[in-house]
Amino acid sequence: QVQLIESGGGLVQPGDSLRLSCAASGRTFSSLSMGWFRRSPGKGREFVAAITWSSGTTSYADSVKGRFTISRDIAQNTLYLQMTSLKPEDTAIYYCTARRGWVPLPSSELEYPYWGQGTQVTVSS
Repeated sequence: QVQLIESGGGLVQPGDSLRLSCAASGRTFSSLSMGWFRRSPGKGREFVAAITWSSGTTSYADSVKGRFTISRDIAQNTLYLQMTSLKPEDTAIYYCTARRGWVPLPSSELEYPYWGQGTQVTVSS
């Protein structure tokens, strides 16, 4: 089992930056890939980014490429999502997720069995 707890959400203005964190606990992480999805009002859960825990290989949705950066701190068992140049359309609940396996990193939520509770990000002036 893997337990995931997100933090760092909040209300920001367009153009601002925000960093989300996901504290992970459970069994060894070397065989895991982890990622972030988001759910906007009236929409399904959307892939944002993913990373392999051991090698740090990453994958991003086109909508966030160049603005968001996914990373992990192996010593702290923590996943991050650094978000810059935020837009109102980035407003969503952001979920941390994990799966056993490496590349290719899937973008379907069906491939990820472990989920956090989510943290709200609101981008508004």
